[in-house]
Amino acid sequence: MVDKSEIISFEGNRPLASQDALDLLLSRVSVSRVGGELPSTDALQKIFTAALRAPDHAGLKPWRYLKVAGEQREKLGELFVSAKLQDDPHLDQAAIDKLKKKPLRAPLVIVVIASIQDHPKVPEIEQMLSAGASAQNMLLAAHMQGIGAMWRTGSMTYHSRVREGLGVAQNEKIIGFIYMGSIEGKTRLVPEMNVSQYVKDWN
Repeated sequence: MVDKSEIISFEGNRPLASQDALDLLLSRVSVSRVGGELPSTDALQKIFTAALRAPDHAGLKPWRYLKVAGEQREKLGELFVSAKLQDDPHLDQAAIDKLKKKPLRAPLVIVVIASIQDHPKVPEIEQMLSAGASAQNMLLAAHMQGIGAMWRTGSMTYHSRVREGLGVAQNEKIIGFIYMGSIEGKTRLVPEMNVSQYVKDWN
């Protein structure tokens, strides 16, 4: 039985001391350069299980996820191009090529979708925040397993053509695209933050 002062590590079944978990939490950074193979099935299972532990008022589970890997990444790139051409039919070839390559920056792209439900006590903003919290949980679970991840948005996140191509319903919103894979090169340093700049006593 695991003591309440400990949590279960995402790296095997070894109990992980709370201080170790806190150190991992405080050391997480976005990793823009990822590559290699897809995260293992076991690693992804833990990542998605962590996502489902996000705060969830009324237990609505207002989220779902799409995995984009392999050749599907190329199709996602084509979808981005289609959306951009809808806005700018004269888009130059360099911009087209750049858009096509965006989903190829990682072996796996996870589309995080908030599925908004009508509820008398849970407004849309709470459900959006819940879906966002689930995305953050995925980033943390990836970091704890040594997997690089970055939450990306940009204009394609909110484009109607992209929403349509991904099968996003009227009651749904794309929260972002999480790019995930093996860490390549050096990661950025954890920025120094002054907590007192953001936390004040309420008087």
